[in-house]
Amino acid sequence: MEQVRRGDREDRGDRGEIEGEAPPPPPGPLKPRITWQKLTLLPAVLIAVLLATWLWFTQADLDPLTENALSDGQVSKALWQHIELTAISTFFVLIIAIPLGILLTRKAFRKATPVAMTIANMGQATPAIGLLALLVIWLGTGQKAALIGMIIYAVLPVLSNTIAGLNANDPTLLEAARGIGMSPTGVLRMVELPLAVPLILAGVRTALVLNVGTATLATFGGGGGLGVLITTGITNQRMPVLVLGSILTVALALLVDWLASLAELLLRPRGLETGT
Repeated sequence: MEQVRRGDREDRGDRGEIEGEAPPPPPGPLKPRITWQKLTLLPAVLIAVLLATWLWFTQADLDPLTENALSDGQVSKALWQHIELTAISTFFVLIIAIPLGILLTRKAFRKATPVAMTIANMGQATPAIGLLALLVIWLGTGQKAALIGMIIYAVLPVLSNTIAGLNANDPTLLEAARGIGMSPTGVLRMVELPLAVPLILAGVRTALVLNVGTATLATFGGGGGLGVLITTGITNQRMPVLVLGSILTVALALLVDWLASLAELLLRPRGLETGT
């Protein structure tokens, strides 16, 4: 009897301890995805560099050949052509590489993955200037050859990251989604792609920066862009023209990378963030 009473007291004590436990604290507020440093630091540096470049040009003694190379809106025209080449090529990279990456992760097409990756690797392993020269021989001069070369050169990072992101998904999560009655398309749209978003966006960011750099070579095929200023400065030995083309190219690449990093943070699913 004494043991029974002791057991009852221990049970009541255990229940009392459980009932007296404090409830878990509510989750704290979500941390902001983008800090003010992220929003302001790089743009401030770029503005300072461009302002310093402009002040240098206003005080520089430019010869007639340099003034002619920079007059009549040629700088703004070259900059706009460069942005246009980058935007169009990246758009086609996305509509080619992401659907192809999704297709190659489906069971019926997985055997074709090594072949597709080999072709994509060949496209990037080929020197960009050599690839552009071959396309110019085939298609002639103009933006068309430059765009095709840029697309071939930038497909690999988006395609490989899409495949890696989808293959890295936890199979138990996918099986659970199928178990509750979701269709294959629903699993892809609601589970697989959101989980793969960080890797896919990292590939897009890499492709954007690659395209900004590769677009400088479009001038050799008659495609325009900031490469016109760079080659003019080199061939005519005009340092101001070369400096301006180089600074604008670097500034554009950094700006594009910054915008892509913001998109990467904003589009990342909240559930994948640490500490939330």
